[in-house]
Amino acid sequence: MLKFTEEHEWLKIEGGVATVGITTYAVEQLGDLVFVELPEVGATFSKNDNAATVESVKAASDVYCPLDGEITEVNPAIAADPSLVNSDPQGAGWFFKLKLANTADADGLLDEAAYKELTA
Repeated sequence: MLKFTEEHEWLKIEGGVATVGITTYAVEQLGDLVFVELPEVGATFSKNDNAATVESVKAASDVYCPLDGEITEVNPAIAADPSLVNSDPQGAGWFFKLKLANTADADGLLDEAAYKELTA
């Protein structure tokens, strides 16, 4: 199940854990990424907390935690090579995995159709 936020994060939710990244639209707005800072495994965040940071040739931007939860894994590949986010933002360019405090909270996020409408 893919869900989206108005801040341009995507979530793929499987078994109470969400894989989180930034959308293709966000990457297009940012341009080529040159730096990614990821959260610490074990850190807990509330919805809309700043969980990660990206820097591009154009600007720096925060990546927000889409729902309440605990970081269970991060993607070290994108810290080593931020261009992975540019080349595959909704695949190999994922940022972190979040064990959701309440999976039902995902129902309040945007589905793909609503997100496409938001970015049209």
